[in-house]
Amino acid sequence: MNRVAAQSLESPFRRFTRDEWAQLRADTQLTLTIDDLRKLQSTHDPISLDEVVAIYLPLSRLLALYVAATQGLFKATQRFLGATDGKVPYIIGIAGSVAAGKSTTARVLQALLTRWPNTPKVQLVTTDGFLRPNAELIRQGIMDRKGFPESYDGTGVLRFLSAVKAGQHNVAAPVYSHITYDIVKGESVVVDRPDILIFEGINVLLPNRLPRDGKEIPFVSDFFDFAIFLDADDALLEQWYIQRFMSLRTTAFRDPRSYFRQYADLDDVEAEATARSIWRRINLVNLHENILPTRPRADLLLTKGASHRIEEVALRKL
Repeated sequence: MNRVAAQSLESPFRRFTRDEWAQLRADTQLTLTIDDLRKLQSTHDPISLDEVVAIYLPLSRLLALYVAATQGLFKATQRFLGATDGKVPYIIGIAGSVAAGKSTTARVLQALLTRWPNTPKVQLVTTDGFLRPNAELIRQGIMDRKGFPESYDGTGVLRFLSAVKAGQHNVAAPVYSHITYDIVKGESVVVDRPDILIFEGINVLLPNRLPRDGKEIPFVSDFFDFAIFLDADDALLEQWYIQRFMSLRTTAFRDPRSYFRQYADLDDVEAEATARSIWRRINLVNLHENILPTRPRADLLLTKGASHRIEEVALRKL
């Protein structure tokens, strides 16, 4: 293999061990308490103060620097154009498998970033709200492919991100209920020119299918200033998914409104078999067909080991 070919195969990421990454915290102070953390973490996605200090404080410092640089560039452009109005939010995309812990990561980052002086307003939106209503999925015969690209309102996602990035006021996004497993009619979350928008979902880094007529179409990730991918071995993801399913039998599944009420009274053997089947028929397939192929498109890879502990960080080289 010649030198040019070998160079083309070099990784675009610089990799850090947990300890190496933790040292990049510098003098960043921890502003979250144990009580704050309890409110932020998701069910069966444990996170410790040590994890926040080692992983998320350095990340918040890096993002604060990136946002400041982007804000400076925007102001320079405004001066060049002679414009006085306008604000372009910095958009962070968070991708990864079901059960990888995206929700907790998003909420912890939101809490940390709001404490930086140049980003006091940080809002969070998930792609769940852009899933098509169950009635439509049933009509199309793709209810078992919920979470796959075709189950989302891709046009709605692009319209939402375009409006936010254009600096529009009061941009609405639909709301999803994990109890009813469906869109909540008449409800929305409003995004009003934040300093940072965190946009979290399993397929946010997936490219759109190109049109056959040659028209230009944007990708969702075109609107991102920074993208994070949460990664873990398949076996760990399956284990975490099953653990969450088993526990939810005694909590959310018992809600009379729950779509999963049918699973609440399964015994342990039946419940584990059901969870494993759902994982392997749906989530694992989606992971390999649609989610993992987008991993190289991220700017930062957070790789988890056992107990959800992040063991390696990989940052894209500039």
